Amino acid sequence: QVQLVESGGGLVQAGGTLRLSCTVSGTIFSINLMGWYRQAPGKQREPVALVTSDDTKRYSNSVKGRFIISRDNARNTMALEMSSLQPEDTAVYYCNLIGKGAPGHLPESFWGQGTQVTVSS
Repeated sequence: QVQLVESGGGLVQAGGTLRLSCTVSGTIFSINLMGWYRQAPGKQREPVALVTSDDTKRYSNSVKGRFIISRDNARNTMALEMSSLQPEDTAVYYCNLIGKGAPGHLPESFWGQGTQVTVSS
């Protein structure tokens, strides 16, 4: 079974930086897409940054220029470097992977348990 574990969340002042990490364990045959999502209290979960299998990266308009997503295929990890953090970035951040467990299988979506990021003003 594929498991994703996030780390690196915490409390930071506005203007500060944080680095989130996501470690993937278990058997995965191929990865189509990896990404970071966030969910603020009372709001729906939203995509923040995505990276494809060919390392194409996409960002939401709200974080473009401030956040950087990266992945290390050899280590099965993904990171999110967050800078110039603002109170509106406060949310639980989740990592996500869409991939196949074995050849011929349909792609599945896997989620981590989330890590809290709180930005104080």
